[in-house]
Parts: sequence; structure tokens; C-alpha cells
Amino acid sequence: MQCDLLARALGADDDFEIVGTASDSKEALRLAHQSEPGIAIVSADLEDGPGTGLVVIASLRAQSWRTQCVALLDQSDRKLVVDAFRSGARGIFFRAQPYEMFHKCLRTIREGQVWVNTQELNYLLEALSSPQSLSLVDSNGKAVLTPRESEVARLVAEGLSNREIAVRLELSEHTVKNYLFRIFDKTGVSSRVALVLYAMSHQEQAHETDDTRGPVERRPTEVSAKPANGATRSVDVVPCRSPWA
Repeated sequence: MQCDLLARALGADDDFEIVGTASDSKEALRLAHQSEPGIAIVSADLEDGPGTGLVVIASLRAQSWRTQCVALLDQSDRKLVVDAFRSGARGIFFRAQPYEMFHKCLRTIREGQVWVNTQELNYLLEALSSPQSLSLVDSNGKAVLTPRESEVARLVAEGLSNREIAVRLELSEHTVKNYLFRIFDKTGVSSRVALVLYAMSHQEQAHETDDTRGPVERRPTEVSAKPANGATRSVDVVPCRSPWA
């Protein structure tokens, strides 16, 4: 019923066309394969079990489709938010939020940006704050960054400025900026926030390798971020190419 009501509301908006609805993971994947929608709104829990929506999101991301996913959650649960982004969600939206914000969320995702509010972004930063947690790997499980680049990336994830990183590692700020440019180039991202989001969806890749199927394919997140305008705490993600301090 919730799915039908949401589809009906969005269908009344000229900005969107509803290509179909599904209530379980099997039907959702079949529909996505059939229509390859620009955006898939996926509840974390579907009729066939808790967390199955995140499995759908991960499956969609593993395909070479243009579909971007918005994870629909009941509440701001730390683990669920982190798992949603690790699965490949490009945005998080909560059912308790105003419906008007949902339109802005979808338009943001459609424009190739990321939708996440300040609290959830802090969850991602905290998940990456320990030294051992930031180990970026590619689709073959090979390290993307050198040990020193990984160290710089970890400190970025902890929220340190270029100057603070320089002091911590006994480097010049210019050297830190050069490291950031190389990190951005290797990961295909363009800002600090984008690096955090990239890490969330790539750091666990080595652990998702199946002996028979090989590593789960991942695609880089090419986004960056700035605070959204207005009274909300949401973060809109827009192109940027500078390792700002």
C-alpha cells in the first residue's frame, strides 16, 4: 500500500515517470532489468525479509546499468545507514521526513549528486575513523592507494584539515595537497566528502569476494559535497575539483 501511494504521488509530478512497482526483491530485480530506471527507490526491508532491499541495491550496482538507488529507511539507524551506502545507495531518505523534501532528494540524485544529511554523513565519517578501517581496493581486491596515500585519506576521513594532516605526518601543506590530488585522481572522486562516500562502498570489497564468482564489481562514486541551502540539514553533492583545507 505504501509503495502504491508513493508511486501515485510521484506519478502526479511531471518531473517523474513511474515505470513500475515491486514488493519483493525478486520482482524488483526483474523490473529493474526490464526497464533500467534512472532512479530506483528501494525500502531497506521488502516483503521477502529484513534487509533484502539493501541486497537489491547491491545487485543493481553490480550491473552496468544507469540506475541510481535511494534507500528508504524507517529511522536513522547508524549501522543501517552505513550498510546502505556500502551497498551502493546514492541517497538516504527517511519516511518521517516531509514529502516535499523527497522531490528535492530525487532531483539531486537524478543530477548525479548524492543526498545525505549531516547526521548520516557523521555516521560515515565515524565508520572510517579507525586506522585499520580505510583500506580501499579495486574490483580485483588490489589496493588503490599507496600506504602513505591511505594514511592521508584516513586523516581526511577523520575530518582533519590539510594543515592538521601536514602537522600529524610532518609534511608541508603543499605535499599534502599533492597527495590529495593523486588520491582524487586514483579514486575518480573530486572532494573530501566524495572520498568518504567512495570509501564506504569500496573498503569492504575484498571481504565480499566469492571463491566461485570472484569479487563483487564496484563503480566509483564521482561526487563531492557542500551544505544544502535552506533550513534543512541535508547535504547536496555538486562537482568540485579542489582538495580544500
